[in-house]
Amino acid sequence: MSEIETLKKWIDESNNIVFFGGAGVSTESGIPDFRSVDGLYSQKYKYPPETIVSHTFLTKRTDEFFEFYKEKMVAPALKAKPNKAHYKLAEWEKEGKLKAVITQNIDGLHQAAGSKEVLELHGTIMKNYCDRCGKKYDVDHVLASEGVPKCECGGTIRPDVVLYEEGLDMNVMEKAVRYIEKADILIIGGTSLVVYPAAGLVQYYRGNKLVLVNLSETSQDQYADLVIHEKIGEVFSKL
Repeated sequence: MSEIETLKKWIDESNNIVFFGGAGVSTESGIPDFRSVDGLYSQKYKYPPETIVSHTFLTKRTDEFFEFYKEKMVAPALKAKPNKAHYKLAEWEKEGKLKAVITQNIDGLHQAAGSKEVLELHGTIMKNYCDRCGKKYDVDHVLASEGVPKCECGGTIRPDVVLYEEGLDMNVMEKAVRYIEKADILIIGGTSLVVYPAAGLVQYYRGNKLVLVNLSETSQDQYADLVIHEKIGEVFSKL
């Protein structure tokens, strides 16, 4: 039986699937990831992207932060459309097979495809708030603003995204752990599992159907019950 046939059989037999995904799920929708050869980390800027999308840079060089953030992170995400992987996950959820999508992505494409239970470990560009009064703003407001987006109270409107130097939302992490612990099948897709603490979530899985779908090898390949080195959209379109 091929890997795809095995995966199909497991999915047909399960109604407690949890999906954990990373940048590779969105690259097939045309959103550059940070680490690949043509990803954001390889492009030439005055500062490395990981410096720009940090808490320090947001507070010290706010103008430059928002210039990069709007052009390189928000604009591509708003242009992007969900791909076969996003739609397949939403379909499984509707059928009662999939319990949750846990994602490291901030682009909102899972929700755009119809997924309801989406745990965004690194936040989302779709939500923004004033750092002074807490008033909420949508992504269009931020994109339309000249320079640094400002609240009517005078505070800076910042994205509800976890930047470098900032901690993850522990409520979201705890919820993700609960889903993973109870899962029958855990499918990990489009992530090289190098970003912690998110990558550490895998250790909470207790089952015997750990599936890894990623173009390149990951640190967890040896522990997986099924490994498929292909693009996740292509794999999911065969299911």
